[in-house]
Amino acid sequence: MTRREPSRSIPNLWDDVYAAQLDEPGLLLYRSNLLGSDLRITNFGGGNTSAKAGMIDPLTRKKTDVLWVKGSGGDLGSMKLDGFASLYLDKFLALKELYRGLAYEDEMVELFNHCAFNLNPRAASIDTPLHGFVPHKHVDHMHADAVIAIAASADAERLTKEIYGGEMGFLPWQRPGFDLGLKLGAIASGNPKLSGVVLGGHGLFTWGASAKECYLMTLRIIQRAADWLDQNAQKPSFQGARIASATAATRSTAAKQLMPLIRGKISKNERKIGHFTDAPEVLEFVNSKAVDALAPLGTSCPDHFLRTKIRPLVLPFDPTSGKAEDIAAKLDDQLAAYRKDYESYYNRCKFADSPAIRDPNPVIFLIPGVGMLSFAKDKATARIASEFYINAINVMRGASGVSSYVGLQEKEAFGIEYWLLEEAKLQRMPKPKALAGRVAFITGGAGGIGSATAARLLSDGACVVLADIDEAALTERVEGFGKQFGKDSVRGLSVDVTSEASVTSGFSEAVQLFGGLDIVVSNAGIASAASVEDTTLALWQKNMDIMSTGYFLVAREAFRLMQKQATGGAIIFVASKNGLAASAGASAYCAAKASEIHLARCLALEGAPHGIRVNTVNPDAVLQGSKIWQGEWRDQRAASYKVEPGGLEEIYRQRSMLKLSVLPADIAEAIAFFASDRSAKSTGNILNVDAGNAQAFTR
Repeated sequence: MTRREPSRSIPNLWDDVYAAQLDEPGLLLYRSNLLGSDLRITNFGGGNTSAKAGMIDPLTRKKTDVLWVKGSGGDLGSMKLDGFASLYLDKFLALKELYRGLAYEDEMVELFNHCAFNLNPRAASIDTPLHGFVPHKHVDHMHADAVIAIAASADAERLTKEIYGGEMGFLPWQRPGFDLGLKLGAIASGNPKLSGVVLGGHGLFTWGASAKECYLMTLRIIQRAADWLDQNAQKPSFQGARIASATAATRSTAAKQLMPLIRGKISKNERKIGHFTDAPEVLEFVNSKAVDALAPLGTSCPDHFLRTKIRPLVLPFDPTSGKAEDIAAKLDDQLAAYRKDYESYYNRCKFADSPAIRDPNPVIFLIPGVGMLSFAKDKATARIASEFYINAINVMRGASGVSSYVGLQEKEAFGIEYWLLEEAKLQRMPKPKALAGRVAFITGGAGGIGSATAARLLSDGACVVLADIDEAALTERVEGFGKQFGKDSVRGLSVDVTSEASVTSGFSEAVQLFGGLDIVVSNAGIASAASVEDTTLALWQKNMDIMSTGYFLVAREAFRLMQKQATGGAIIFVASKNGLAASAGASAYCAAKASEIHLARCLALEGAPHGIRVNTVNPDAVLQGSKIWQGEWRDQRAASYKVEPGGLEEIYRQRSMLKLSVLPADIAEAIAFFASDRSAKSTGNILNVDAGNAQAFTR
């Protein structure tokens, strides 16, 4: 999706040739995807669209009017047709006779399901009445920053009239629901010349006789607001700059220093994933003279508020020093004050039947001179929260530039955050996966064992950083996992484990990507074979550099970071059967692997007081998908057994006690065990995954 300056025209993307091929539901989907593709029109996951279409009733075989409306959840820009609820329009309109007033709003939502057309399982959202009761065939509800800026102004109704004349109606803020739908329907019915309505503090409703007419109407109304704001807003924005931004390098360094500190302090009850942005809109706001006055007001649009919480936490920073310690020293007190304030807000506003208080930690952290951090249960949610707060910044800029900005009133905000319907939705969500909220760093991540491990940890809900020296293979793996698990969950970094600077930089970049690390899998490796008299110093050193020194450098950086987070962690070494069982003709390899195993046991002793667990997995003869078994090493091993390379896997299978091949997925399963809470009381252990080899039995 794109974000551009409001003064630039929003393009008309409607394709008449393509649209001519579509039926009414298809046109609704097409319109919705176009509208949702531009963040100036509506935020991610925000807004909804509808169409009233004649359909054949599967029961009567007669034509009946059906309300197609975006269902609960989903995003306009990427949704498919199954994202729409469909309701018999006559049955839905008949619900007006059952409505008992504002005190009984929630019971009406349960009745929507009884109006479902053609057994459509998609749940209708609370906004359904705002579409169904409007007497127009096509209706759009958008959360355009430019329009919300007008709607969130102290004199929103006057500005609406000034900008649109009599073309747009206005309704004061009211929580979405049945009653607001009745009011919206009444104003539309009573004023047939209206093109739509601005909802105070909330957003925009527009309508039209056809899908294209409605689409163009929405674009035109939003563009008019954007142009008017651009022409009339006071300059500079936010009363001008109070401080200058730190350099890009300093901003990045500050984020990398702060994110694990903050993450550790707010992840005691639920692990969080972080996101950092220093987008121009963010820097303009956090550096401004108005940030201290505007930030505590919170956001106005309910969609913004639900993602970003009642208000952000503004952290002090001295950009002339560039030292994150300035913030870190005061962080405990500031977080404690925020939690206390949030608890007071809850106690002031709660009702007798309100759900229990939720996580009192902030979601959005604003850092003058640096940018914005956001933390949530997963990367996508953290990123989207930051995008929503950028929407809020745009709204505050627009509103304060032509009037004064008005945030959502505290009681109204609480009513949305702790709405029983919202709580019911949260309770229906799937239970978090075993590694949800955790971040894994895997060296040798593009290889067979590394990629199998990444797939296993990603399937358990972890975010994963693949680190590898093979950039081509790394890119291929990351792209594949991005398609399978979502781009937010996986990243790739080029890391040479033999280079101290490369390892340090890799960990630092991983922190900026996700906020910290919880799991480190040291898996980078090579394989070599040579009799001792033919082992060159260069070959010996290469084995030691990658599999002894490299494992030390990775573990040392992991220890530093995990101690900074103070939330423990899991480090897993991928060693080898050869670390326990000597093998002739591979002294350099065996010695390096033995070094790994003993290093892991030493680290287990040092890590235990910090909750850092260190365990080892010993594979043997993992040929499938392994880069180290390609080429010379495979040929050498095959020659030693006097077989063709293609017959080597059968040799190893028959050599094992269980007569089984060992696959990358088998090693990944063992790593996943040590990475998870299932092994919470295990450290300093060695798990052989070799299909049975008596020589490698631990003693």
